Amino acid sequence: MVDTHCHLYLEDFKGQEEAVIQRALNAGVKQFLLPAIDSESHNAMIRFEELFIGKCFSMIGLHPCSVKENVASELALVEEWLQKRKFYGIGEIGIDLYWDKTFYDQQIVAFKQQINWAHQFNLPVSIHSRNATRECIDILKSFPAGYVNGVFHCFSGQLEEAKEIIDLGLFLGIGGVVTFKNSGLDKILKEIEVRYLVLETDSPYLSPVPYRGKVNESSYLVYVADKLGAIYSMSREEIASVTTKNAKEIFRIE
Repeated sequence: MVDTHCHLYLEDFKGQEEAVIQRALNAGVKQFLLPAIDSESHNAMIRFEELFIGKCFSMIGLHPCSVKENVASELALVEEWLQKRKFYGIGEIGIDLYWDKTFYDQQIVAFKQQINWAHQFNLPVSIHSRNATRECIDILKSFPAGYVNGVFHCFSGQLEEAKEIIDLGLFLGIGGVVTFKNSGLDKILKEIEVRYLVLETDSPYLSPVPYRGKVNESSYLVYVADKLGAIYSMSREEIASVTTKNAKEIFRIE
């Protein structure tokens, strides 16, 4: 399996890096996509990737919750990183209307700029769309068809939105929320083919049942895979095969 979205470089895992990766490997999770947040964590992300070469793959981008007064300097740093080295995606980027709407206009500007960089550097996007799935879809529709590909990370929208995302050529990132009793995501996914999905944890956040409320880690991806197996009447191995193929094609990892 591939964990397409995990922040394993954060303080939650300090001193446990080897153990966390080993538990994931033992569980069948072999590769890890590391989305960026902002300048405060870029170096930690790069160092983590260097500890686990061939297993961890960094993205670069400005998280919408980090869009503040200094958005211009943060975006300039993202562009500087893109010029310096190889990344495997632009992310995580997007719109967040859950925590704070103060910088909504700046979030839109930052999202559009980073979509343009994804196109320029031929990289997939990892999109954060908490309470803003419709807004993110509409922004993507303002670009030419096929302008970017990638994943709507932690998809939590409606069925029609899921279909629009797929029509745009993007995939749905499915994590621990699908195991939550009242999320309703399982009912939506029953109407969506598994070939449009990738697996993710969003570690250290959004732990699946039975670890809900605790620190999440990549080894818990098995609970997501098993829930999808129950939804689609497929084995864990079959879910892993489909979603891993998708992940490797989207992010172009060996």
